[in-house]
Amino acid sequence: MNKKLNIGIIGCGAIANQKHMPSLAKLGHLGRMVAFCDVVAERASKAAADFGDADAKVFEDYKELLKDGSIDVVHVLTPNLYHSQITVDALEAGKHVMCEKPMAINSMEAKRMLDAAKKSGKRLTIGYQNRFKEESQVLKRACISGDMGEIYMAKAHAVRRKAVPTWGVFTDKKLQGGGALIDIGTHALDLTLWCMDNYKPKSVTGSVYYKLKDNMEGNLFGPWDPATFDVEDSAFAFIKMEDGATIFLECSWALNTTDAKEAKTSLFGVTGGAEMKLGPDRKTELVFNTAKYGKLMEMKPNSLSSVAYFSGADDNPGVLEAKQWLESILQDTEPLVTAEQAYVVTQILEAVYLSAETGKAVEL
Repeated sequence: MNKKLNIGIIGCGAIANQKHMPSLAKLGHLGRMVAFCDVVAERASKAAADFGDADAKVFEDYKELLKDGSIDVVHVLTPNLYHSQITVDALEAGKHVMCEKPMAINSMEAKRMLDAAKKSGKRLTIGYQNRFKEESQVLKRACISGDMGEIYMAKAHAVRRKAVPTWGVFTDKKLQGGGALIDIGTHALDLTLWCMDNYKPKSVTGSVYYKLKDNMEGNLFGPWDPATFDVEDSAFAFIKMEDGATIFLECSWALNTTDAKEAKTSLFGVTGGAEMKLGPDRKTELVFNTAKYGKLMEMKPNSLSSVAYFSGADDNPGVLEAKQWLESILQDTEPLVTAEQAYVVTQILEAVYLSAETGKAVEL
């Protein structure tokens, strides 16, 4: 594996600077960032200076970046509205694509991406880095082993007490497609479906709430402008799967609760269960429960032992995600997050919004 991939970054905002570019910078043996694009030229220039090669190119128009035949991979890190079109254009230009979550603002746009990937023969993955956390990897192994038996009920948790993001365009419905559900609910739903390995939803019943746009007191990220806040702050859904399993999705940027859980799942099986909880140190604990020797029992994995199934010492989920993604291209293997899986997540999110709007269950 001597080849290094040439990587182009499209969108140099918060998620690029907080997750993708720092992660890729640690993986210089696999790839190098050679091009940066942003509609704000200064952002692209700064990204190139901070993370790029000495001869890195800077663009304001992503279509110009895609014309560069030396670029193998692009990371699409723009507002949600633009995910689909840029991804489709990149795939058609012969690039592999990592698109930040959510896949798209609706299932029609997501299907365009899926079709373009199949037609181009290039790889497409979506940024669901929570699968790469240690507790997620352990839980997935437990599910594969069948230790919990048939998993017939699950809860997907994405609840903040008061942490509405006040930067970027998070509260802009046109650019993002929605609020808390499409932003953080998508992570919890992806994690739950992946652990269950169940991607056949039958029906979705959802409620969406716009209750706290004028109540910003105590927000972790400071005040926002209510005039530009036109997305939901909370959403809840009951999802029935074809095999009879059910999933309850709870999601909020701001809910008056002391039981905040984000990017976590709880699974309930015939012979045992598993829950992701916040421990005394505010770190996530994975707790398995079952009955044995005539007693109810709870077990916690030893967090000091390594379970990462990727080589390398770095346990940062963003780094592991980027590493596995680049290696999947170089080694011609499937990325851990497939476009087909992300498409189902998008279908369910869309159904939650539609159910809330119509007041009826949505059949899939």
